[in-house]
Amino acid sequence: MKTLKVGIVGCGGIANGKHLPAMKRNGNFEIIAFCDLIAERAEKAKKEYGTEDARVYTDYQELIKEELDAVYVLTPNSVHAPVAIAAMKAGKNVMCEKPMAKTFAEAKEMVQTAKETGKILTIGYQNRYRGDSLYLKKACENGDLGEVYYAKAHAIRRRAVPTWGVFLDAEKQGGGPLIDIGTHALDLTLWMMDNYEPESVTGSVFRKLADQKDTGNAWGDWDPEIFTVEDSAFGFIKMKNGATITLESSWALNSLDVDEAKTSLCGTKAGADMKDGLRINRVQYGRQCVEKPALDAGGVAFYDGSSERPEDIEQKIFYEAVAEGKPLTVKPEQAMVVTQILEAIYESAKTGKTVYFD
Repeated sequence: MKTLKVGIVGCGGIANGKHLPAMKRNGNFEIIAFCDLIAERAEKAKKEYGTEDARVYTDYQELIKEELDAVYVLTPNSVHAPVAIAAMKAGKNVMCEKPMAKTFAEAKEMVQTAKETGKILTIGYQNRYRGDSLYLKKACENGDLGEVYYAKAHAIRRRAVPTWGVFLDAEKQGGGPLIDIGTHALDLTLWMMDNYEPESVTGSVFRKLADQKDTGNAWGDWDPEIFTVEDSAFGFIKMKNGATITLESSWALNSLDVDEAKTSLCGTKAGADMKDGLRINRVQYGRQCVEKPALDAGGVAFYDGSSERPEDIEQKIFYEAVAEGKPLTVKPEQAMVVTQILEAIYESAKTGKTVYFD
């Protein structure tokens, strides 16, 4: 099999926690260039995952001059677009971490650049590749749920504010839980519904708990002085075909109803949610019933039936798209609509008015 030569821009948590280990397990990637504003971070990533002669940079403009098949954009949100666009213009295919961009305008420019250059562009929405997600997608495609006309996108944490990196920096991230984890829940929901035509968005954004102390946060108390993003955000989304979606997201919320990167769907034939594993509810033979697929069933000694990790499937699909011309699962046009809706929630909350789309 062909080995892809790739470069990494951004050698922080998402690179080391998801992409680099998955690429190593895949075995068909040769990482020959690393870039990070902190040179030591790039050096460390090179030692763990790079080729012996891999180069290290602190300027991505230098990295994209290398002979590469692809560039991974794993930076703070504010530079997703400029790095991805520069890489595509330099003839490189791009895997960009979620969210696609800080703004809808940037996302549109990324899509346009991909079209103009003919390069592959995809976004890191790995939750699509979970076992429950793949099963539910098949059910939706098969029409098992009928017309899905109401859905909920869940991204609620009770007390799990990320206190490292630039997560709390509004300028570099563009937002808090809405753009960080709400983006996964919304992507899953739109993908299941196969509906990317929003008509209007109404949003509410709150910063109600960020100034508190003794927070009980999973990663220790946050610093209110640098907490410049929201701690929760909510959206009401109406699609052009009349379907309605509610989106809930929080890093800190006084709620026991905690769910992250999940969706609930209500259709004319059946409904589905991910509240207690994947559950599909319907009426059958005149009775209400609930189906729970055995997604982790093994039944054989020393085998638990586990499937591939979502991040491994993500790398496999990107590899096959670049090396073999196979289709992407996460298309940039889809990710662009996610960014459009997230931006509209922030705008609606700011103005107090509903945002309407053409």
